[in-house]
Amino acid sequence: MNQSLTLAFLVAAGIGLVVQNTLMVRITQSSSTILIAMLLNSLVGIVLFVSILLLKQGLAGFSELGATIRWWTLIPGLLGSFFVFASISGYQNVGAATTIAVLVASQLIGGLVMDVLRSNGIPLRALIGPVCGAVMLVVGAWLVARRQF
Repeated sequence: MNQSLTLAFLVAAGIGLVVQNTLMVRITQSSSTILIAMLLNSLVGIVLFVSILLLKQGLAGFSELGATIRWWTLIPGLLGSFFVFASISGYQNVGAATTIAVLVASQLIGGLVMDVLRSNGIPLRALIGPVCGAVMLVVGAWLVARRQF
């Protein structure tokens, strides 16, 4: 996949996330708990991915799935569920813009830390631009989060 298509997918995913969370807030408002929205979200994903796995690899895909499971392979699902919970809670309590601003700023900081830790010694000079960008994004998130409507 080329870079332009990848960037287009990322833009579409970002817009889709806003729509998803808005709809999940609506589901939460019409049910007794946020868990209903989260379970519906997860069930749709499970049905979709089970169907695709079955179509692509047949029953052998489920054998591979079983052989792949380790304790640590469950952590991404836990983190993803926490992300969805935090996003829905954010949309309900502080609004979409603040939620997105804080999530994006924190993801950028986490991503920069991960990239530095995974590299074999990045020169300090190479970090000036990314760190300045992260600082501007954090300041922007703070400005969005403190606004009053």
